[in-house]
Amino acid sequence: MHQQPARIVLVTGASRGIGADVAQQLASPDTHVVVNYREDAVGAGEIVGAIRRAGGQASTLAADICDESDAAAMIDAIAVRFGRLDALILNASGGLGAGVDPGYAMRINRDAQRHLARLAVPLMPADGRIVFVTSHQAHFFPNKAVPKGYSAVAASKRAGETALYAMRSVFNRAGVHLTVVSGDLTDGTIVAGTDFADAIADAANTPNARSIVYVGGANHLAAA
Repeated sequence: MHQQPARIVLVTGASRGIGADVAQQLASPDTHVVVNYREDAVGAGEIVGAIRRAGGQASTLAADICDESDAAAMIDAIAVRFGRLDALILNASGGLGAGVDPGYAMRINRDAQRHLARLAVPLMPADGRIVFVTSHQAHFFPNKAVPKGYSAVAASKRAGETALYAMRSVFNRAGVHLTVVSGDLTDGTIVAGTDFADAIADAANTPNARSIVYVGGANHLAAA
């Protein structure tokens, strides 16, 4: 009989990029990583394969987090299969470059993050973790200049972070800890690389993780 994993972790937007790196960093024999994706089933499957080859447990779960019924179905599927969710990594984002529709950016970076957190908390045990992934340019918005075309994303990511802070009483009652992990953005890409993925995974795993973790360039920290 297959032993139930000690921890269940959901990573949104995990078929590529930082989300994929984080999912692989979380791989271990006692952790089951749920790799969420919207369209890239092949990429998600490759990440699951890599996790399994590294000795971890993983599965894919398709959902558009902007669709409330999709998000609810994803959390319901985790509840049915595992009965709990130990950590939620809110990584899926409305893009980094120019041309992002401001309305869509708010739906994915604020509304979807808040909705997923509300759905997840009832499944989370005491000492459950929610990790919100952002950039320095969004975290400090509008106090610092942002790259051309990034304002809509920065505003929406900042709004998402603020919305999660407004839920602290909900998290506190449930014993769930929120950590914001912020990475430096250069030329439209968060450039902290492996260090960034490591910091996100550490926030999901480390007891008494800090509330805010900064990774990468320090040039934006003067705005804190």
